[in-house]
Amino acid sequence: MTGEADVCPGLSEAVVFLSYFEDLPDARQAGKVMYPLDEVLLLCLLAVLAGAETITDIARFGQKKLALLRRFRPFRAGTPAHDHLGDILATLDAEQFQRCFVAWVAALIGVPQGVVAIDGKTSRRSKGAKGGIHMVSAFAARQRLVLGQVKVADKANEIVAIPKLLDMLAIEGAVVTIDAMGCQRAIAQKIMDKKADYILALKGNQGTLREDVELFATEQKTKDFKDTTVSRHESVNGDHGRIETRAVTVIHDIGWLQQHHQWPGMMSVIMVESTRESAGKIECETRFYITSLALLAVHLAAFVRSHWAVENSLHWVLDMVFRDDECRLRTDHAPANFTTIKHMALNLIRRATSKDSIRLRRKVAAWDDEFLASLIAS
Repeated sequence: MTGEADVCPGLSEAVVFLSYFEDLPDARQAGKVMYPLDEVLLLCLLAVLAGAETITDIARFGQKKLALLRRFRPFRAGTPAHDHLGDILATLDAEQFQRCFVAWVAALIGVPQGVVAIDGKTSRRSKGAKGGIHMVSAFAARQRLVLGQVKVADKANEIVAIPKLLDMLAIEGAVVTIDAMGCQRAIAQKIMDKKADYILALKGNQGTLREDVELFATEQKTKDFKDTTVSRHESVNGDHGRIETRAVTVIHDIGWLQQHHQWPGMMSVIMVESTRESAGKIECETRFYITSLALLAVHLAAFVRSHWAVENSLHWVLDMVFRDDECRLRTDHAPANFTTIKHMALNLIRRATSKDSIRLRRKVAAWDDEFLASLIAS
């Protein structure tokens, strides 16, 4: 993307992540580029690591931290103003940027182990606005790292986005969990084709599949499942004055269901009955899943529970720590590209050897240039 003259060789080599983005196409006219793309990406990433939440924040970070930035790249023209920076992010090909991101993460961790949770998120301030930000992300629950993401027009388009996301990922041996929107035969087949397994939530979007499962499970429950083969697991958790009991029943004998619905690789049905007690109130909920795994309930219960890591360890962190819901970017590719940069920052800050919270690590990164530099050298 640019030469590295006048830069400390050791520090330049430390920014290894930039090598995964060097083939990114730059839509700007080559002769008129004042701010090389690698410098822009480095500026954005360091600023977000140090707490920047907006394009204006990033531009101001560049003004105040130019000496730090020049430890890694020349920045001969300094750093762009916020409007120029917004234009660069708007024209950067979001799909190509996301593919580079996926390659970078794959180099960091290899093939993810355990659950890969796929879920969509809409930034609240973007709802109803042109260019609203809805991203479908893949999250490695065990490693707590974002594996990749795809921008879609709205939640209804997740069905189209999920196969595209799966195409980008190496997931052999992983267990892919998706909510009911992803419960599609084509998606199940694609997961199987990539030598992974699936756990898909059931709702009413697959004809009579959920109805058939619920009727059978309810009928068998009244007989204590004497006419079929099941395994069971129960857990009780108490937190913040709330007690939640989860009873997981896995129905292993599903030949009758497969005969009627013919789902790729389907081996078991999972029923999760949750009871929540809080402030004298009791709430009950029953959820159903289909899976390509033929495992006991104790193992499948752990996989189902791991899916919610994408809510607690990704969506919540983006909203509460990175203030993602307050993002006001609207132009072209800028919203998707800024989200990708936040995912990069989250992955790097999670890999830091620190016992501090993510929020505090970002504060330390803003206070301590050496700590900030160490984050991108990992």
